[in-house]
Amino acid sequence: LRLLGLLLGAGPVGATSRIKDIADFEGIRENMLIGYSLVVGLNGTGDTVRNSPMTLQSLQAMLERMGVNIRASTSTDPANIAAVMVTATLPPFARQGGHIDVTISAIGDAKSLQGGVLLVTPLLGADGNVYAVGQGSVAIGGFAAEGEAAKIVRGVPTVGRIANGAIIEREIEFTLNRLSQLRMALRNPDFTTAKRIAMAINDFIGAPTAEPLDPATVEITVPQQFKGNVVALLTEIEQLQV
Repeated sequence: LRLLGLLLGAGPVGATSRIKDIADFEGIRENMLIGYSLVVGLNGTGDTVRNSPMTLQSLQAMLERMGVNIRASTSTDPANIAAVMVTATLPPFARQGGHIDVTISAIGDAKSLQGGVLLVTPLLGADGNVYAVGQGSVAIGGFAAEGEAAKIVRGVPTVGRIANGAIIEREIEFTLNRLSQLRMALRNPDFTTAKRIAMAINDFIGAPTAEPLDPATVEITVPQQFKGNVVALLTEIEQLQV
C-alpha cells in the first residue's frame, strides 16, 4: 500500500524530444534533378526501333555531334541501346565537385539494363539549369532469363543505379549566415508543440525572438548576438528539449 501511494503521488511522467527530431528549418531542403540519356552496351536486351523510335533518333543525334552520319542507313537496329530517364537528389549545401547517386529507368521496351553503361547525362533542376552530370556503369537489382519453354523475372531489371554516379556542377546559392529570420516547419503540426518550441527558444535566448505562426510553423528572428553566425544559433536550437 505504501508503494502504491508513492506511485500515485509521483505525478505524471513527462517525455521530451530534441527540436531537431520534431522540426526542420525551412530552406534547408533537397532538390530533385532529372535528365534523359542512353544506356549502351546491353546484350541484345535494349529497345526495338519499332516500339521505341526515340532511341534511334537520340542515337543519330548523338553520333552526328561526333561527326558520324547514320541517317542514310536503313538497317540500323540498336538492340544494345536503351533510352532512359535519369533521376537524382541534390542534397542541401552540396558543393561543386561532389558526387551524388543516380537512378536510371528505361522508358522504352528494353528487357533489361544489366551490363549497360550510362552515357554523359546533364541533370536539370526545376528551373531548367544543369546542376550535375552523370555517367557510369549501371548496377541493377533484378534479372530476367528465358529459354525455349520458360521465362523468369526477379526484381526490376529495367531500373538501375549508379553509386556516386554524378558530379555536381552547380551549387544552389543559400547564404544561411545572412538571414535575419528563420522558419521552422513541424513534421507533425500541432498547436501545443509549436507553442512549446517557441517557449523553449525564447527561454534559451532570454528574449521573445520566436513566435508560433500556425500549428506547423515557428518563426525566429535572429537575435543580435547571433547576427552573421546563424549556424551557431541553429546548433543551439536543435539541441533544446521540448
